[in-house]
Amino acid sequence: MSLLGCKFLNLNEPIKFTIDMMQGLHRINYLSAEQAVGQVTVMKEPRLIGDWVLWLEQRPHEGGRTTALIRPWFNQDFIPQELTPSPINLRTRVHGYGGASLTAVKEANQLIVSWIDDHSGALWLQYWTGLDQKKSPLTPIQKPFCLSEKNQYYFADGVIDLQRKRWIGIMESQGRDFLVQFFLDIESQQPEIIYTPKDFIGYLSLSFDSKNLAWIEWQRPSMPWESSQLWSSNFNESGYLINKQLLLGAHSKKDKSISIFQPVWLDSGEIVVAEDSSGWWNLALRKEDLQSLSNSQWHHLWPKNEEIAVPQWVLGMSTIAYSDQKIVGLTCQSGTWHLSIFGKNGSLTSINQPFDDLSGLNAKDSRMVAIASNSFIEPGLLELDLNNGDWKHSLARKPVIPRSLISEPQAIWFKGFNNQLTHCWYYPPLFQSEKSAPLLLRIHSGPTAMSNKGLNLEIQFWTSRGWGVVDVNYSGSSGFGRSYRQRLKDSWGVVDVVDCIEAVKYLINAGKAHENMIAIQGSSAGGFTALSCLYNQNIFSAAACRYPVTDLVCMSQSTHRFEENYLDYLLGSLQKNYHIYDERSPLSNVDKINCPLIIFQGMKDKVVTPGQTRNFVDILKKNKVPVEAYFFENEGHGFRDSTIKKYVLELTDKFFRDKLNF
Repeated sequence: MSLLGCKFLNLNEPIKFTIDMMQGLHRINYLSAEQAVGQVTVMKEPRLIGDWVLWLEQRPHEGGRTTALIRPWFNQDFIPQELTPSPINLRTRVHGYGGASLTAVKEANQLIVSWIDDHSGALWLQYWTGLDQKKSPLTPIQKPFCLSEKNQYYFADGVIDLQRKRWIGIMESQGRDFLVQFFLDIESQQPEIIYTPKDFIGYLSLSFDSKNLAWIEWQRPSMPWESSQLWSSNFNESGYLINKQLLLGAHSKKDKSISIFQPVWLDSGEIVVAEDSSGWWNLALRKEDLQSLSNSQWHHLWPKNEEIAVPQWVLGMSTIAYSDQKIVGLTCQSGTWHLSIFGKNGSLTSINQPFDDLSGLNAKDSRMVAIASNSFIEPGLLELDLNNGDWKHSLARKPVIPRSLISEPQAIWFKGFNNQLTHCWYYPPLFQSEKSAPLLLRIHSGPTAMSNKGLNLEIQFWTSRGWGVVDVNYSGSSGFGRSYRQRLKDSWGVVDVVDCIEAVKYLINAGKAHENMIAIQGSSAGGFTALSCLYNQNIFSAAACRYPVTDLVCMSQSTHRFEENYLDYLLGSLQKNYHIYDERSPLSNVDKINCPLIIFQGMKDKVVTPGQTRNFVDILKKNKVPVEAYFFENEGHGFRDSTIKKYVLELTDKFFRDKLNF
C-alpha cells in the first residue's frame, strides 16, 4: 500500500520483482542480486571448545535469524551441528547494537551453552555431552531452560564462572548498565547485581583461575574509542567483587584520554590489552601485581604504526587471543589486516596465511580460529595450527564467482580535506574501459568504520555491470591511527564530504571515470555524508541511501543511550552548537538537492526514525526532485532479510541505470 507517496512493504506478503523491471539488460556475466546479497550467510564470533570449533551464523534466508553451529576442529567433512535451532534467534539489544549473545565453556566432556534469545530477551542455558567423541554429534542432556524472566531486561557479554557455577554478564535496564549474576541450573531467577559502573561497561574477561575479573568502562559523552578505562577486581569467597582497581585510563578529566580494547588474561596472571596512548591501538602488557596503580607497570613491547583494535560499536569483537604462552593478534595497516604472534620478550612473528581481512580471533591449545577473507575469497572460518602453520578455510556457501570475474581493489592515496592524504580502494569495472565507465562512490557508515579489501560481492555486483567503484576511508575512519580518526572531530558533514568528493575528482582526472556518470551510495551515517555531498557538489547523477541521517537535531534527541552523545564529538554539544546541527542537517539543505534519489527505510528503526525519512522525502517530492522511497515493515536500522536485501539492490541498480541512461 502507499504511505505519504512512498512504497510500504510488509514482509508477511511476498515481494514480486520480475525480469520485466530489468528489460534490456544482458545478464550473461552479471553477478545477480541473489548471489551478491541474498544468499550470503554471515559467520561471526568463532571460538574453540576443546577439540571442537563453535561459531554463529546470521542467515538472511531465515529473516536474519542468528544461530550457533559446532563441529570438530579441522574436520570439514563433518556436517555442522546446529545447537540453537529455529525459532531461537541469538541476538542482544544491549547498547542498541548488541553483540556477544552466546557464551560457551567446556567442563569435562560436557559443553555448557548460554544465550540471549531475541524473542524473549531472556537468558537461556543448555548442557550437551559428547565433546570426547569427535565422530558423532553432541547429545543434549536436557531441554534448554530459562535462567531469567522474559522480556524484562537486556543481557549480553557473559562469562561462565565454573568455579562458582554462575553466569556473569551485562544487564542494561532503565538507562543504566549493571554487572549481574545468574546461578546455573536455577530457572526464572531475578538478576543479582554485583557491580554498578558509573555508566557503560563491556568486554568482560575472567582470569584462568577465576579469581579476577577485568572489564572496560566508559562514560558519556565519550564513546569507547575516544576515552575508556580498564578495571579489575578480585572475588571474595562469596563471589562478590572486592578490591576494584582502575588499571589503565584517565583517572580524571585532566588526564590524557586513551581508548582501551579487549583485556585478555594470561595464565601467569598477567594481562594484555590494546590501548592507543601512542596514537595507535597497540598491545600493552601488565605484570602480575594488579594492586599497584602505577602506569609504569605497563610494558609496551610491540610498538607499531598499526592498529590492533576496532571501534567498539558492538560487544563480542576480538582481535587479541592467548594460548600456550602465545599472544596472538590481528593488526591493521592501511586497510589491510595481518596475523601475528607477540612474544613476551618483544619479538613479533608474522603468521604466513593468505587472508588480509580478519576478525573474531580466538585461540586455545595452540590452535586459533578467526573469520577471514581476501580480495578473491568470501569471509569464512579460518582454522590454524599455531605450532606448524597448517590451516583450513571453510565457507558458508560454495564460491559463486570465478577469480577471473573479480575486480581486485587498488589502494589509492589522494589529497582530501586540507590536502591531507586520504585512503580509498578503487575497483575497476569489468568488460569496459575505465574512461567511459560510470563510477559508484560508496560511503561506509559509522563514521568510524573502515573500508577493507575483503571480497564484497555487492561491490562485484556493480563491477560486473561495467561500473567502477570507489570505497573511501574518509577522515574519521578507523585503521589508520587516532589522529586520522580525530580529523572528523567537530567537522562531520564538512571534512568527510570534501574527502569523498575529492576521491571522485581524483578518479575523473586520472581518466578512470566518466564525469557525467557518477552515482553515490551510503547508509546511516554514510547516508548523511552522501546527502551532504549532493548539496555541496553538483557532480552526481543519482544517489541511493538506506536509513540516512537527515535531521541532526532530531537524531540527537531520539537515538538510543549508547550514541546519544556521539554527536557531541562530531559536532559539539547541541546546547552550544544548535546552529551547526541545523546548518549541517540534510533536511535544512534539502532545497539545494536536485539529484535523483532512492531511499530505503525500516519501519522498526530506532536510530533513524521513519518519520524523519518521510519528512525528507515529502519535501523532495514537493520540490519536484525525482525520488523513490521504500519502507519495510519488519526491518530496523540495518536490513537483515534476504528478500529485502535483494529487492533493495535490484531497485538501486534499475534506478541508477534509468537516471544515468547506462
